[in-house]
Amino acid sequence: MRKRVSNLAESVGAVVLVHLFASGALAAPQPPTAAQLQTGQRVFTAQCGFCHGRDAMGGETGPDLTKSPLVRDEAAGDRLRAVVRDGRVDKGMPAFRLTDAELAAVVAFVRDQKVKAESPGARRSVSVADLQTGDAEAGRRYFNGAGRCAQCHSPTGDLAGLAARLQGLQLLQRMLYPSSGRAAKVAVDLPSGETVRGALAYRDEFTIALTDDAGRYRSWPAPQVKFKVENPLEAHAEQLGKYTDDDMHNVLAYLQTLR
Repeated sequence: MRKRVSNLAESVGAVVLVHLFASGALAAPQPPTAAQLQTGQRVFTAQCGFCHGRDAMGGETGPDLTKSPLVRDEAAGDRLRAVVRDGRVDKGMPAFRLTDAELAAVVAFVRDQKVKAESPGARRSVSVADLQTGDAEAGRRYFNGAGRCAQCHSPTGDLAGLAARLQGLQLLQRMLYPSSGRAAKVAVDLPSGETVRGALAYRDEFTIALTDDAGRYRSWPAPQVKFKVENPLEAHAEQLGKYTDDDMHNVLAYLQTLR
């Protein structure tokens, strides 16, 4: 009896699914059109290509999206759309204001690239020649002028011989995301008048947190306290939001002359 009930339930379920697909209430996934892929490629190249590469297979600062779990594991693409729309500020990725159609096209393009990437010989890496697109003289002017790089760095001091040690993608990554080996410090002034100091552990618009000298993690609602962060690399973090695509390539070209 149970077996017959089970078989009946499966049959009814199958009939319901057929009805939903036939009525259009539950549409079957449709392959992207050539026009949608073309739109996705155009938007992706303009907005995402610098970091993730024109083919989404890894670029100058960003990972290979064709290997991303967001692309591999999710059928609907909702999480990938959310990441593109909202960004990942903690990882240096800004939010992108795209229309729903543009978001869908970008997702379709990335998935199409995943299929191509899985074909033999399709995957490429970023070579030094790929990054040789900037104007070194313009980069020197930016370094000494608008970029304010010369306030902390010197081509005959800490940067002397830099291009002999680092080239291409490694040099660009060091330029954009340097590491001083020192954690940012923060001093938090509490309403009680107490000041707590320690290594910055977390910060966003809602929360400020630190690890004190005793190793304790402490956090507070950011709007309810006053705090000051001392970050030796703060200037680099601020600069990420100011660079244009040309600025990055020009400064990189200039740094490549420091041998």
